[in-house]
Amino acid sequence: MLRRTIQLALSFVMIMTAAVGGVLATAASAQADECYSWGRTLSEGMSGADVTQLQIRVAGHVDYGEILSVDGNFGPRTKAAVTKFQQAYGLGADGIAGSQTFSKIYALQDPDCTPIHFTYAELNNCNSDWSGGAVSAATAKSNGLRTMWRLEAMRHAMGDVPIVVSSGFRSTACNNAAGGASNSRHLYGDAADLVGSPSFCALAQRARSHGFGGIYGPGYPDHNDHTHVDGRTSRSWSAPNCGV
Repeated sequence: MLRRTIQLALSFVMIMTAAVGGVLATAASAQADECYSWGRTLSEGMSGADVTQLQIRVAGHVDYGEILSVDGNFGPRTKAAVTKFQQAYGLGADGIAGSQTFSKIYALQDPDCTPIHFTYAELNNCNSDWSGGAVSAATAKSNGLRTMWRLEAMRHAMGDVPIVVSSGFRSTACNNAAGGASNSRHLYGDAADLVGSPSFCALAQRARSHGFGGIYGPGYPDHNDHTHVDGRTSRSWSAPNCGV
């Protein structure tokens, strides 16, 4: 009888241990997957929505003047961006996005898919729903997310120094109140005005290597007190006092 009691007690302990372990394992997985989960290794020649999600997160890891197309197709330029991302964070740099690469991305993002050092609120101090701009609210918010991931790459490349965004998305009303141009990229949600430390020139110079099509800073009219970056698909740079 005593032996049977001991066996039952041991069985109960083993079941509870397994159950707790399962909960912990599930919690750990949920933490990684709460935003987005990749279910396969990605490499050159592949395509799909999971490639698009990867491109959003590595688009700031590009060559000088390069703008990575977020099109869902894993081509040579995406491979190069993945390689640069891997190099930036001390991973094996083979241009193939596997478990180590995804684990690093999971560590860099919050549950809402924003990178850990930037928030939707920081990229939109105009309104709460991203409406009233030149594109739909959903598109503006998506553009804001892409801008944040480029800024995260830039921040890391500059030694993980804080980068402060003073203005991001603007509705038409907010843009008019700010005295913005009628065709301002802020209306599209893909622009950010950067202030604080490091210097405006350092920001403008560094932005050239992180996928920003638009860069304006000191020396350009009305930009001596900030550096503007945006996600337009063609290059338009002007910060004369910074050599840009």
